[in-house]
Amino acid sequence: MGILSVVGTPIGNLGDMTYRAVETLEKADFICAEDTRVTAKLLNYFDIKTPLVSYHEHNAKQVGESILNRIMAGENAAIVTDAGMPCISDPGELLVKLCAENGVKVEVVPGPSAVVSALAISGLDTARFQFEGFLSTTKKQRLNHLASVKNCTNTLIFYEAPHKLIYTLKDMLEYFGDRRISLCRELTKIHEEVFRTTLAQAVEYYEANKPKGEFVLVIEGAKEDELCPAENIEEALEQVKALVEKGMRGADACREIAKATGFSKGELYGRLFK
Repeated sequence: MGILSVVGTPIGNLGDMTYRAVETLEKADFICAEDTRVTAKLLNYFDIKTPLVSYHEHNAKQVGESILNRIMAGENAAIVTDAGMPCISDPGELLVKLCAENGVKVEVVPGPSAVVSALAISGLDTARFQFEGFLSTTKKQRLNHLASVKNCTNTLIFYEAPHKLIYTLKDMLEYFGDRRISLCRELTKIHEEVFRTTLAQAVEYYEANKPKGEFVLVIEGAKEDELCPAENIEEALEQVKALVEKGMRGADACREIAKATGFSKGELYGRLFK
């Protein structure tokens, strides 16, 4: 039986490729790539001749079984993403899970990570953090997501595309209040930039300046005095209603406020629809 190697690749600067990553990709029988065109450029740069297999979110279920069968027949596979560590907000996690369920050995070859890199230079608290990935493009799901982490005291990390940035910042300002934020873009590239500011100032800036490049948003967590404890069930119900007015489903709002206040989700739900 072969093995699956999860291989981190540069997030911008090819000089960040490790010796072990190059060696692993050279020795693999085949490489699973999110976008074979992007990975082909990386392989050409390092003169790696290993064949590529297209593996992405739209074909993961079908191709995953084929990849598993090849590994179980004795071939060694490597998986990469377009940039950074595979399997983090990436369909590679499905392949790792499939291999784990079938007793296939999975090894990791660490590499650059936009999440940790942005956190390290954010200037915000790094002791405890939560990676939240991309927000949904569906408004209701996006607002539900923000509401669910509103009271989290850990530093929050999100990915965002330039064309959605201003809308995301406005939603964050509404849900989180005017917290500190570090907007990191083009990490490890020539035009790397870290913009340390507040959510309100970020909204103002990007309304006047068109965002460019992919962003990692690092936002300070809620402070203890910002949390909204409820003295009684009536106060908790008012918090539920406030979330519903912002577009959250009643059941989701009851769950989040129950989690934050300790009151029963069922009781809140019953009072909401009384």
